[in-house]
Amino acid sequence: MENLLTDRQFWVNYWESKAGLTVNIPSNYLFHQELGDIINKQGVRTAIELGGFPGYYAVFLKKYFKLDVTLLDYFVHQPVTNALLEANQLKPSDINIIETDLFNYQPTQQFDLVLSCGLIEHFNDTADIINRHIAFVKPGGTLFITLPNFKALNGWFQKSFDRENYDKHNIDCMDPKLLANICKQAGLEVVQAKYFGNFSLWLENEQQKPLSVRILKKTMWFVGKVFTKIIPFNSKMLSPYIILEARKM
Repeated sequence: MENLLTDRQFWVNYWESKAGLTVNIPSNYLFHQELGDIINKQGVRTAIELGGFPGYYAVFLKKYFKLDVTLLDYFVHQPVTNALLEANQLKPSDINIIETDLFNYQPTQQFDLVLSCGLIEHFNDTADIINRHIAFVKPGGTLFITLPNFKALNGWFQKSFDRENYDKHNIDCMDPKLLANICKQAGLEVVQAKYFGNFSLWLENEQQKPLSVRILKKTMWFVGKVFTKIIPFNSKMLSPYIILEARKM
């Protein structure tokens, strides 16, 4: 339990606080190009999204790439996932769902693509959680992990105006070199490990924040977007995400 920065009740409260979970996932969903390249170049047919409730990436992969997709999380509220599937013209049977604790589960199947988006940063032992991902990857398969970069300006914003949420994240793991080294030590070939995205800011449950904070956020968001549109680049200080792609030999 010392490895966990969150617990089940945190995620129950988190998802119950969310509105508008049922969305029509667009073809240009975040990381769509990176995932599309992996799928097309590696001939991916099976994929699993770890810690992904309500299943946005599972739905994306099924909807646009027709993969055999599994969603694994230790909190799954089926009506929410079913509504998401329906909003994207899919059936409940289109996605395999495993509701379990990743730390007490032994994979019974390996996959061409194993991904998680915003999962590993909620654990203290980064090598352990990444190795649990690797256990699901087929030989020749791909590991694809994304996480927020709270060492960037976005992290300062979170720390300053949503410290409770900030403290649920392992800031030390937000280092592409660290993530790459963990994969290399596990015998994987690292394809890329880098900061990703020009600029963004966000707040959880933004409408509940004071008006002054919301105005500051919108002002900083606008200025940052304009600046990085004129001079687009990925960087430790501005990029909102980190991506890791590695291949199992």
